[in-house]
Amino acid sequence: MYFFDSQVRRYLLQFTRMFSNYYVEYTRDTEGTRDLVRVPVRYGDASRQAQTIMQENSASKMPSTPLMTFYIAGLDYDRPRIQNPTYVQRTDVRQRFYDEDTGDWNTQQGNAFTLERLMPVPYRLALNLDIWTSNTNQKMQILEQIMVLFNPSLEIQASDNYLDWTTLSIVELVKTTWSSKTIPVGTEDPIDIATMEFYIPIWISSPMKVKKLGVVERIIASVYDSHGDLYNAIGNEDLLMGTRQCFTPFDYQVVLIGNKLQALRQPQVVQPPATELAPPDTQESDLFWPAIVNMYGVLRPGISLIALEQPDGSEIYGTITFDPFDERFILYEIDASTLPSNTLGAVDMVVNPLVSGPGEGLPAAASGQRYLFTQATGSTDGYSFTWAQADGTPLIANANDIVQYTGTHWTVSFNSREHTDVEFVTNITTEIQYRWNGEYWERSYQNR
Repeated sequence: MYFFDSQVRRYLLQFTRMFSNYYVEYTRDTEGTRDLVRVPVRYGDASRQAQTIMQENSASKMPSTPLMTFYIAGLDYDRPRIQNPTYVQRTDVRQRFYDEDTGDWNTQQGNAFTLERLMPVPYRLALNLDIWTSNTNQKMQILEQIMVLFNPSLEIQASDNYLDWTTLSIVELVKTTWSSKTIPVGTEDPIDIATMEFYIPIWISSPMKVKKLGVVERIIASVYDSHGDLYNAIGNEDLLMGTRQCFTPFDYQVVLIGNKLQALRQPQVVQPPATELAPPDTQESDLFWPAIVNMYGVLRPGISLIALEQPDGSEIYGTITFDPFDERFILYEIDASTLPSNTLGAVDMVVNPLVSGPGEGLPAAASGQRYLFTQATGSTDGYSFTWAQADGTPLIANANDIVQYTGTHWTVSFNSREHTDVEFVTNITTEIQYRWNGEYWERSYQNR
């Protein structure tokens, strides 16, 4: 199997960048402006072949100075840094979903992978840096700029891949040779070379094993109960595969605000609204639904469901979609088939009898009209003439009562002070179902 990842080459490129922005001063005019010359750096040792290339294959041409060249002086197995060679690290990676139509990465979960990484092999990389100068002043200028950085080492990053656990390393200066010349100095070559020796602890990694992480999102199977009923069989909790398990992420709680669900930490008290039939206010929370959903799988808008458990143990299901304007919420659309059956006749509207009445904000009285009152009327608490009977006597009703028009007069069809059993009724104007819990009306799927 052929595998080449240019790992040593990347360390050499990083080493090149470390020494690619040094300057020397040639002259300074009368106004103090300095003439700075950048010192080039090249890879290649000071062998005769490299010397010939730099002199352009001419014996009479001297290489220009200043110049820096570096080369590999050694690459040895670093036994003191050895670790368990058979260790394999497994990491799960989840990508954000990429929308090819818009070219954007959104907050939904995309592909998921499992990476298996084998323990890398430690090596000791030795590099020599030769500094070519024509005089001592140039040499001191370059060395002074370099030596101040290594105290005793400088950190480098060989890769920007956050999954690469070997990307960070250090460059340590271990030795400096001031000059390659010996005394007496000859006259044949005016160029002097100073050598700096560096040590870099590196890792050589084998290729990772990448496996696509499979998350069960949908099951299509021919599973029937003894009566041939597929729908009930799939939801049956006593299948041969075992009992179903329900998970509440981190034991979070949710609050239903209108048609939106907000996730809250436990325990958090939700203040009741001023009116029992009104939804609660938005709560303070730092939980975001995309992060919660991504821990368990993928949200399919309009397909994924959330179940709200009711006091009697039943569950009300609704499809969910991320709120495009606020990630703290998800849009919740109730599945009407999972709502409890109504025990009372539907009401036309929920009204405040002290504010509106038949012909006064409401349609004229007609036989069969039914209204759910939020306030009492016809007593010392308040009286509205619009609800008066044909003979002028007031309609006496309490808050939470349901009144009905018989064709000649209004009558209380549901007396809230006499009913303690649980009742269900639907507001046909808003299509919201309410539950009477013995004390007040609330949404049937909003358990406080």
